Order: sequence, then structure tokens, then C-alpha cells
Amino acid sequence: MVEIITMPKMSDTMTEGVVAEWLKKVGDVLKPGDGLLAEIETDKATMELDLDERMDLSNFKDCRLLYIGLEKGKAVPVDSIIAIIGENGEAFEHLIGGASSTPAPAAVEAPVAATVAPVASSPAVDTSSIKAEIIGMPKMSDTMEEGTLVAWLKKVGDVLKPGDTLLAEVETDKATMEFELDNFLDVTKYNPCTLLYIGIEAGQTVAVDKVIAIIGEPGADFQALLNGGTPAPAPVAAPAPVQAAAAPAPVATPTPAVEAVAVSDADGRIKASPLAKALAKDKGINIAQVKGSGENGRIVKADIDSFVPSAKTAETPAKESSNAVSGGFGVESFEEIPLNQMRKAIARSLAESQSSAVDFQLTMEICMDKAMQAREVMNSASPVKISFNDMILKACGVALKKHPNVNSSWRETHIRRNSHVHIGMAVAIADGLVVPVIRFADTLPLSVLAATTKDLGGKAKNGKLQPKDWEGNTFTVSNLGMFGIEQFTSIINNPKNESSILSVGGIKETVAVKNGQFYATNVMKITLTCDHRVVDGATGAAFLVTLKELLEEPYKLLV
Repeated sequence: MVEIITMPKMSDTMTEGVVAEWLKKVGDVLKPGDGLLAEIETDKATMELDLDERMDLSNFKDCRLLYIGLEKGKAVPVDSIIAIIGENGEAFEHLIGGASSTPAPAAVEAPVAATVAPVASSPAVDTSSIKAEIIGMPKMSDTMEEGTLVAWLKKVGDVLKPGDTLLAEVETDKATMEFELDNFLDVTKYNPCTLLYIGIEAGQTVAVDKVIAIIGEPGADFQALLNGGTPAPAPVAAPAPVQAAAAPAPVATPTPAVEAVAVSDADGRIKASPLAKALAKDKGINIAQVKGSGENGRIVKADIDSFVPSAKTAETPAKESSNAVSGGFGVESFEEIPLNQMRKAIARSLAESQSSAVDFQLTMEICMDKAMQAREVMNSASPVKISFNDMILKACGVALKKHPNVNSSWRETHIRRNSHVHIGMAVAIADGLVVPVIRFADTLPLSVLAATTKDLGGKAKNGKLQPKDWEGNTFTVSNLGMFGIEQFTSIINNPKNESSILSVGGIKETVAVKNGQFYATNVMKITLTCDHRVVDGATGAAFLVTLKELLEEPYKLLV
């Protein structure tokens, strides 16, 4: 006798829940009066899931927790399977595969490199004594929902020591980052700590917290961890790291051909570090021509630095789909471009913003004559060149302090008004758009702010931003003036963190009239997009009036 336990609906508005803590583990006995299974975080509060309130546990002769369907901290919709209880030794696997109304979230993801024989009905085992642990896809940014394993930096059997735990390179929605276990756990608790299992191939994308590897002591029964506490089945094929395959050589001409010496994975991805890729791009080197000296032929920085191109190289043009036009005047063609994690995140974030924020726009024209004069004077003394964008960021910081209602965000049950000012600065890069954050922008002297923006901008373009560099914005500035754009509107970057975004156009020389006389002047148009749930029209207008005053009288930025 077994029974499925689903995510309970614990409030009238609850659509999904998070298991904040499991209070029982697989194999534990459940008795009447001791049916406290888990703590569930709902949309209202964190509550206890007590099976005694939902069923009669005395109906089972020896009631046990047979299966846990999701990890602690993971959210699933109401009525999704979270556990199975039943009499000790009872088979339950058919329930997981046969539940049609709500798919059962697996406790772990099936490994790519191994095929496991069907599990026979047998008693659940206690995994607490197994000297190994599962490594899930890490959440490396506040908006990250899935990650792509770019390259494994260790192979099965490698020992992981403190200071030498660089496991993999992971592409997030923000950048490609190194996954170092020292930042997540203490490897000294295993003697020795060894990479026992690799669960996904390089190039594969999985959701946050999904199993990507297992570490522990050699000989540990990690299959029991993968099976969620049931005895380990006999593996048909042992997990093994993906073997590198040499890229095919290009078509040769009568002169000696240039071989594509870079090693690639089975899916054709060149094995190279992000830094090596960036350096190759900067130097105009075809990375497919570089021979890697790293592990399994992986290309590293030293290979790019020492690379000497051949006298003759032949690049194969990118394949495009085409279809001849019947009139014979040309060829219709297109290219299918795979979505990277950043592009997925931009699409998801902006779509969510448009569907949640109730936005409106306010536009104002600012005379920049005095700002241009002030910038020239300040740059004669500043150790770092101050840009117009730096002055705008500083002015926004000061104005936000005076108008805290604009420095706020909608939180469904309340509005959060921030006392600190963290301004996001939109930066265009090759793969999309990132928004590094200038923290406490209102307090920074202009020269320090200028140095900060240049440092963050450089990191953004080189793919070296870390989570602390892009989290926590309370306001955002997007400037397209350098492209000759006079005026535009922006989509609020993250309505959970901010309620407004400022769009900045270019400075344009024009003719104005004063006292009946024509004169030349320089003007700049700015547009403020506001979330009407937080910011009213008069509130946004008052903010723009202050911003205009600060830029038209720039000495006020210094006092």
C-alpha cells in the first residue's frame, strides 16, 4: 500500500510552493502523531506539512517515507508530486512514471553518460552514511534559472583539494563564470575528495539545482544518491567523461592544407576557456586553428599568446539555409542562431516586465551648455576622464535621494522604498545587454564614479562581471546618445528591484529663442519610464525637474 503526497494548496492564492526543509528522510518511519513531513513556503508564510492532518497513518502497517521528489529550496506547482509514502518494501516506481495529471519532478536528473537497469522493488536505504554528495547546477545570479556547462575542468577520478576545486565553466544569463567548489562547500570533509560522477556533457543546458556531478570519497555508493535512497541498481555502462573528437580538416588545395587542430566536443563546440576565446576574438585569430595545450586539448590563454598563423588559411563560410527565387534575381537565405543563456534571460525578463509593470513615460528637454563647460573644466583636474554619462549618473543619484518614491519598487503586498541608491548602467555587449550596478552612486565623487563606470564597463565587455557587480539595482540609466539617437523609451529592467528607468538621448546643437533673439544652444532629451503602481505622474515629473536643475547648474553636483 503506497500513497502519493503532492504539494498542498495551503492558501487561497497559492499556486506553487517551496519545500523550505524536509523534516524526514527516505526510510524514516511515519507514525500517528509523528507525521510532520516538511516545512512549506507558500505565498503567505512558511507552514508545516503534517500528514496527520491529511490522512490516517495507522492504515499502514509500517509506514515509511519511500521517495522524495524534489530538493529542498525548489518550487513546484500545487498538486505536483513531492513524496511517496507506503509500507516498507512496497514498490512505488510505477507511480512516478504513471502519474499523468501532474508530472513527477525527479529528485535527480538521469546521468547522460550512464544507462541504469530498471529498479526492482526493494526496501529504501538510508543514504546519510554515504560519504558523497550531489552537486547541482549552481545559481550564480539572482535571475539565473538554468545554466550551460561550457567545459569540465576536472574529470572523473580527479582529486579535489582546497585551493584546487575549479570544477567547470558555466554559462549563466549574465556571463561565463568559473564554478569553484571552495566557494560552496568544504572539500576537506572527504578523504580524499574525488570527482566520482559527471551527470551532463559539456554544452548541455539544465535548470538550476539539477544534478551535474557527485563528489565524495572513492568507493562511495553514489548510485544510491541518484536513486533517491533506493538500493543502487547495477549500472549497464559506467559513467565516463565525454571523449573529445578531432575537428575535420578543411578541404585542401594543391598547397599544404591548414588543419583545424582545435579539439571539439561531440556537438562541435571548441574546447577553450572564455579568456582564450575573448583574446582570440580581440586578435582576429580563428580559434579553430589553435592547438590546445590544456586538459583534453582545451585551448588556454598561453595557446593564444603563442599562436603563429600559417601563411595561408582557408575559412569555411557559415552554413546558411537558402532557397532560390523563381525569378532568378537572387537567393533567399537565413541563418538559425541558437539562443544563449543571456538572450533567453533578456527575453524572459523583459517579457515579465511588460506583463507586470503598468508603465508610462515622461519626456523632458535639458540645456547642456553649462554641463559641457563644467565637464571641460573638471577633466582638466580629474585623474579619470569624466563623461556626460558619468554626470547624468551622478545627477540621478542626487535626485533619487531627494525623491525616494522613485527609488522604490513594487513587492505585491507592499512597496519597498530604498534608502540607498544603486544605479544600474545598461551596457551593450556582443551577446546582448548587461546592467552592472554603481553602488551608492549619490555618495561617490565624480572622479570615483567615472573610474567605477569604466571598470564595470570593461568587465562587462570582457565577460568578467561577477554576481555582486549586477545585483541590487534600485534605478537604471540607458544611454544611446553616443549612437546619435535623439530620444527613445526603455522597458523597466527589473520591476522587483526598481520602478523607473531613464532613457538618455544625444546632445544636439540647435537654435533657440530668448527675448526675441535667436541663439545657438545644446539640448538633450531624456525620457523616464515609470511603473504606475509605484510612481505617479507628478512624482516622476518632480524627479525630472530636479534632474534638469542639477544638469543645467552642474556646480550643484559638487556640493
